[in-house]
Amino acid sequence: MKTVLEELWYGNIDPHETILRKDRHYRRLLSIMDSNRDKLADSLTDKQKEMLNKYDETINEMHSVTEQAAFQYGFSLGVHLILECDPDALTENT
Repeated sequence: MKTVLEELWYGNIDPHETILRKDRHYRRLLSIMDSNRDKLADSLTDKQKEMLNKYDETINEMHSVTEQAAFQYGFSLGVHLILECDPDALTENT
């Protein structure tokens, strides 16, 4: 059986998808966003749709960078909290 760290490394754990997939409020907002985007896209010319797609790609990349930074900070914060509780916790099992 793989450890949690191995599962995370191999991409078998996706906290973002696991948490948000079950959240009703998130799903409702996503549905509204999709509907509004479709309505907007239907009213645009091809050139405007291309601009909207570029905008979407940039927003998605920005969100990815932000989520990665938040994950790294949260992980680091969790390690610091553990070390404050028991500084020997990481060396006892080795």
